[in-house]
Amino acid sequence: MGRLAIITGGSSGIGRHLVSAFAREGYDVAFGHFQDDAAAAEVIAEVEAQGGRAFAMSCDVADMLATEEFVASAENWAGEAPEVLINNAGIQTWAPLLELSEERWDAVIRTNLKGTFVNTQVVAKHMIAGGKRGSIINLGSGCNKHAFPRLVDYTASKGGIEQFTKVSAVELGPHGIRVNCVAPGAIETARTKAEAPDYAKTWGDVTPLRRVGTPEDIAGPVLFLAGDQSAFVTGQTIWVDGGVFTQAYWPYPL
Repeated sequence: MGRLAIITGGSSGIGRHLVSAFAREGYDVAFGHFQDDAAAAEVIAEVEAQGGRAFAMSCDVADMLATEEFVASAENWAGEAPEVLINNAGIQTWAPLLELSEERWDAVIRTNLKGTFVNTQVVAKHMIAGGKRGSIINLGSGCNKHAFPRLVDYTASKGGIEQFTKVSAVELGPHGIRVNCVAPGAIETARTKAEAPDYAKTWGDVTPLRRVGTPEDIAGPVLFLAGDQSAFVTGQTIWVDGGVFTQAYWPYPL
């Protein structure tokens, strides 16, 4: 019997790489996706090809009943309560504040912020019932710290996730459950490349490490926060951004 990790939004992007990374570390990985059965099957095949185990289920992350069904199914599949939860699922829209529709605002806040709350509450209850001293990792963003123009709904959701991380860490700490946040910077994925064909150069030129990040750059810190090496770390945000959101605007040559 292995350790069960649950990952939301695991069929694409950073989530897909996290599924593979945790499987390689010996976790049984259950991941959610939203009506993306073909991609989910590909991820499972990749995990099984490397000798791991994965389980997938379509689930609306902000639907409490659907999430309870997903987590219960994952627990039955693995034969144990979850030890790790990664709240990775998220969406974003592009629009100025004065043009952003109510529908888009609701969709982003519902998926990103409410989804993090719903999955944290459901999985934490399973961890406690199963006697697990678990770890929950929430995916943030550079806009945890800075205002991103034309991303008002996304920025609001990720700022909320950082504060949610802190209060969850305080309330769940007595149960032995740690809650932390990983805040990526510019990460090159299929989505970001589609948004801007020159994404890597644009962001690499302004990042102190002079490159953009990859999903593999995110997996290491997330695995660290999931494991015993970070047993006394909770309520924290780890910035995985090559320094881009640490530097201040500086008008003089470096």
